[in-house]
Amino acid sequence: MRDVHSVIRLLAFSVAIAGSGAASGDAFPLKTIRIITAEAGSANDVMARLIASGLSASLGQPVIVDNRGMTAMEAVARAPNDGYTLLSFGPPLWILPLMRNHVPWDAVRDFAPITLAMSAPSILAVHPSVPVKTVGELLVLAKAKPAALDYAGSFPGSTSHLSGELFKAMAGVKVVYVPYKGPASALNALIAGETHVIFVNVPSATPHSKSGRLRTLAVTSAQPSALAPGLPTVAASGVPGYESVSPFGVFAPARTPEAIVGLLNQEIVKVLSRSDVKEKLFGFGGEVVASTPEKLAAAIKTETVTWGKVIRDAGVREK
Repeated sequence: MRDVHSVIRLLAFSVAIAGSGAASGDAFPLKTIRIITAEAGSANDVMARLIASGLSASLGQPVIVDNRGMTAMEAVARAPNDGYTLLSFGPPLWILPLMRNHVPWDAVRDFAPITLAMSAPSILAVHPSVPVKTVGELLVLAKAKPAALDYAGSFPGSTSHLSGELFKAMAGVKVVYVPYKGPASALNALIAGETHVIFVNVPSATPHSKSGRLRTLAVTSAQPSALAPGLPTVAASGVPGYESVSPFGVFAPARTPEAIVGLLNQEIVKVLSRSDVKEKLFGFGGEVVASTPEKLAAAIKTETVTWGKVIRDAGVREK
């Protein structure tokens, strides 16, 4: 049974919904909410499940997670804009339209931002056989031997790929991109000595750094990160201005009533602000942001401009 404060909140929300022009003046939610996201076990999935659990408790309705992989975006873009279907996703939402023709969604047109939930930097690392211990030494080596070094990346347009292309462009070095099917394959290739350099997420890099199977050089965030204690930033190590951090957000279909978006933002931010949730996401390499809808919209705009230029300049858009 809801407490008095919850009842008051829902009554107030009913009035807001009626004033927003929504089809119904009934309190939201009245049925199950579904969060559609990437494959099970991914950072997107973990984030979605933590949010779902917290929302279910605070809103008094079931909130379920639906793993759709890369079809999640289209499913949410086509869903009714009533707040009962949400999206938990990261960079592919806005990167894939920059990389491919005929993508069946647009990151701005088809989605209503709810919150920038968390951000995740990467680690710049090398195989131990590469005779460098700092980014500065890596730059010297790369400039002395153009195209002699290569970097392992996931599929074209992935964070590991574009982080490398941005590094090459800003540092003025020639390092060859070697694509792999996924991040695990790319990391295994580096550990096996098939490639020299990699941009990899923090949880994947940490155990191999401790065992000596790879050497970490820097973190890709603009400022030093608690996720990578003791590591300098790429920007402070010889590539001024460099930053490559993956934002992860929660979205509703476009034209979802503002009152519903506002309520969902309020409740999701409460969930993300809990210490246990922050701790779990930290373990997956993410730092909680828990922002306003406007901050998520601004982040996507910045991301689109930054990576759009990298993709055009590197000529890596798919034909």
